[in-house]
Amino acid sequence: MNKLKRRKFLQYSTAIAAGSIVGSIPSIAFGSNFPSRKMQAYIPTRAGGGADRNFRAFSGVWSKHLGIKFEPKFYPGASGRVGYETYMDKASDDCHDLIFGNMGPEVLNWVVKKPTFDLNAYKYFIQVDADPGSIFISTKSKMKTVEDVIAEGKKRTLTVATSRLAHPASLGILVLAQKTGMKINLIPLSGGKNTRNGVLTGETDLGVLPSTTVMKRKGLNVIGLFDEKNVLKKKMPNAILVNTEYKLGLPPLPAGARAFGIKTSAIEKHPERYKKLINSAKKVFTDEAYKKAVVKSKAPLEFISEGYEKECKAYVENITKVGQEYRSLLSG
Repeated sequence: MNKLKRRKFLQYSTAIAAGSIVGSIPSIAFGSNFPSRKMQAYIPTRAGGGADRNFRAFSGVWSKHLGIKFEPKFYPGASGRVGYETYMDKASDDCHDLIFGNMGPEVLNWVVKKPTFDLNAYKYFIQVDADPGSIFISTKSKMKTVEDVIAEGKKRTLTVATSRLAHPASLGILVLAQKTGMKINLIPLSGGKNTRNGVLTGETDLGVLPSTTVMKRKGLNVIGLFDEKNVLKKKMPNAILVNTEYKLGLPPLPAGARAFGIKTSAIEKHPERYKKLINSAKKVFTDEAYKKAVVKSKAPLEFISEGYEKECKAYVENITKVGQEYRSLLSG
């Protein structure tokens, strides 16, 4: 073999060897290239609600720390099932595609009826808020307090507007009815706006929702919280702590516990990308721009709840346990 041919042979052999080495290096070596495309968030509800508000406030700042924009994709329908099933079926597992949902109602949905996919195939890993479930009435209502509601509910069946049947706030009012003997009929009106309007127009006697969506609305009065504390007494001065006042035996029921979720296969395939998502998200919570975004969205700073995989898992296990205990009530 002459020198020229030998040189070309060595160059070719080196190239093959280098290619083999690169092919064998785990994806962790290439974490710096992530994200390489726009982040997508599947949101299992319609645009314009609490999930949308929380998503835009958080992702708007998160995009700065990740160096890429987020694109929301809304999938309302079947109390969140459409969004989750679409995510599990169509989303990639390269850590670019996330789901952003409200853990409470969506987990309770799985308690009532199992989904078409394995529940271990995804997990929540970044929680952004904890918004207590509330009981609210129209300011025109003859009922002014939870005590009034219970008394009236013992005389006749009260209609209660809710965004979804399988919802922490729905669960709270059902347990209250069971413990006190009042009679109620839950009316799912699909979304916070429709639920508020149901009460405002007199279509229903009262309603239950996350407190943020009703506490500053004209014509509505929050009279009870399914929690152990009222951190916004100035904004909800008439709200009693229903869990403790009536000894419901329930833990605090955040009706708004919005969180980002991800396919577990994405974590397994790209642990370095998953770590980058978490580390960049942590920067959002300490960024003044996020606080400004929350205030601009008209959500209270007091309900910001920074949580990660451990906290999300604990919430899911807790709400699942309560849901299973009262499954018959949620199923109607």
